Amino acid sequence: MQLVLPIDDFLLRPSTPGIVRTRRVFSNRDLRMSGITWIGFDMDYTLAIYDQPEMDRLSIDATLDKLVRRGYPTFIVDIPQELDFAVRGLLIDKRFGHILKMDRYKHVSKGYHGFRQLSKDELRALYHAKKLRPATARYHWIDTLYALSEASLYAALVDALEKRKQAVDYARLFMDIRECIDEAHRDGTILDAVINDLPRFVRRDPNLALTLHKLRSAGKKLFLLTNSRWPYTEKMMTYLLGGAMVEYPSWRNYFDIVTVAATKPAFFQERRPLLERVPSEGEGHVRPATFPLERGKIYEGGNLHDFERALGVSGDQVLYVGDHIYGDILRSKKESVWRTAMIIQELETEVQAHQACADDFEQTQRLEDARERLEDDLRFYQARYKELTRSIEHGDGAGAGRASGEAKANGMRTAELEAERGRVKRSVERVRGRLRAVESELEVLERRIDSRFHPFWGALLKEGTEESSFGAQVEEYACVYTSRVSNFLAYSPQQHYRGARDVMAHERGA
Repeated sequence: MQLVLPIDDFLLRPSTPGIVRTRRVFSNRDLRMSGITWIGFDMDYTLAIYDQPEMDRLSIDATLDKLVRRGYPTFIVDIPQELDFAVRGLLIDKRFGHILKMDRYKHVSKGYHGFRQLSKDELRALYHAKKLRPATARYHWIDTLYALSEASLYAALVDALEKRKQAVDYARLFMDIRECIDEAHRDGTILDAVINDLPRFVRRDPNLALTLHKLRSAGKKLFLLTNSRWPYTEKMMTYLLGGAMVEYPSWRNYFDIVTVAATKPAFFQERRPLLERVPSEGEGHVRPATFPLERGKIYEGGNLHDFERALGVSGDQVLYVGDHIYGDILRSKKESVWRTAMIIQELETEVQAHQACADDFEQTQRLEDARERLEDDLRFYQARYKELTRSIEHGDGAGAGRASGEAKANGMRTAELEAERGRVKRSVERVRGRLRAVESELEVLERRIDSRFHPFWGALLKEGTEESSFGAQVEEYACVYTSRVSNFLAYSPQQHYRGARDVMAHERGA
């Protein structure tokens, strides 16, 4: 006999406290953790969560100093900076000096020149008449938190130089900014400052060690795969995990394989050799790695194919956790069948803003429903107006329309048809007025919703009613996404993350 589960009773029970929404793991597609044997982690902006304003300030100051050395006027050191100006997913137009935000269909709906917002007419003239091609040399993506300072500084310099009536080569300016930031990383200006004051620049997560321990205790094997070089990695990981749990004498004990200087995304695309560091022979000495890879050793470089062979598992048994939509998530998904988890540091703020807009979202939906009904009414009255006009023009002659036929049947005179047409015309004007009022109210709501997310760009993952270009990449390439690695602590290591049901337009409101 089959048992009947008391589903109704279960659903009527008071709900238990769940995981707060800002700390949830969100799923784009099904991911069964029971089928994952290896979990890999990027380090920067994944295990190591940086204080973004402090990092931006450090990067901008270092870049300005190098720009002055290149011959830029000294006043740029003191120009106002908007550290909260940029978000991920922006596009730099180096031809015109604009910074743009697009939806998933590459439709540009917001843009700034310096700190001046571009009008709809300006955007339409430049970007809506021809297909925009972001992959060409004219454009540059801002797709990492590391790159936010580039966009903020670019806007500030364009703004300041033009206010002083100086000619600006927009492409040259952006190239100089990029080169100076890269130089500041290469020569240690930025990395040395971070390592020498880690508490200022890095937020140490007290639950990170517990999360890694929980995964290991469930039988998962862990690896670190980072682009950072060994000296920086050693100091950063010691700060994050050193002494966190007595069971782990060193941070290296949390990981079965440690690979530094991986040069992602080349790691996923090329066949670079995997090397082993030989610390006994001096700093920087490496030799070709031998298989099998050993726990406790430090490896450099490598490639996807050799790495999978070393792990001894098929690609879909690997989950890689990273923050870089291109280097970590997109390329690993395109070049392999690794499962992917994306860390979106901004997600906690994004979720809080979304919750704060709950009433506005409800009102927006009511207004959109009202607009749809009004548009139906408008189509009806416009069709009726045309029928009456044809009837009046044709009179009683052959070829009269349906309304003319009705007039004959009811013995209506032309004056009566004209009177009805007048009433219908007033109805058309009344419905159009209501539509304008609805559209105006929707615009006010959309601006208010945008301002709650970000003062310049609105929601990170959305643009209007569509996903933003960044949001579309997250949905397409990240199996799951969350704000920090330690959010996995609240879930079982064997968790089945289930993707939401896809709904097409014809299924909504059915």
